[in-house]
Amino acid sequence: MTGTAVTYGHHVPGLIAPPGVYRPQADTLLLADALAKEPLGRHDEVLEIGTGTGALALDAAARGAAVTAVDVAWRAVLAARLNAWRRRLRLRVLHGDFAARTAGARFDLVLANPPYVPTPDASPPRGAARAWDAGADGRAVIDRVCAAAADVLRPGGVLLMVHSKLCGPERTLALLTALGLRAQVTARAEVAWGPVLRSRRVWLEGQGLAEKGAEREELVVVRARRL
Repeated sequence: MTGTAVTYGHHVPGLIAPPGVYRPQADTLLLADALAKEPLGRHDEVLEIGTGTGALALDAAARGAAVTAVDVAWRAVLAARLNAWRRRLRLRVLHGDFAARTAGARFDLVLANPPYVPTPDASPPRGAARAWDAGADGRAVIDRVCAAAADVLRPGGVLLMVHSKLCGPERTLALLTALGLRAQVTARAEVAWGPVLRSRRVWLEGQGLAEKGAEREELVVVRARRL
């Protein structure tokens, strides 16, 4: 099943986003739309992987869910905590790797907007680049989320993950299906290339990850339900 292609703006107003913290953009908004379609209430526990400003975690908390948000960047953790305080919403925000910080925990809904931009740099990303750089194929974190999904979800629980078509949604679906989840692409959005992709045009074309002269990319939301 595939959704209808839509186009979004670039920023969500009203959230504090210090320098170095990923600002809500088209991928955040696409995932927010998917979140809005999920039944969610006071008895549900939600995990957001890579929370950034906390935008999506706060959406879930506003609906009454108990929300845990994780980010590897201290600035993001502090930003999410501050945004939760300003909105008077309860949000548990943890610093560190999502797998380590949630070991043994189970959730009804997992949200993920992981880094997914392919990069020619083999060294670990630093600073703000940790929010988007994800290895040569853009899947360094996507594959980890897929591998953890079955363990972190309760039976009947749902994973919602957004990433670029550059990273291969078919591989994401295959990995999740192999782990026993029912996975499908439920939404798509077409957006203009940002400065990071434009700066890597020659490399992306050389790797066969982008067509020559491409100016836009497709984002997808993958929904996977643990049976």
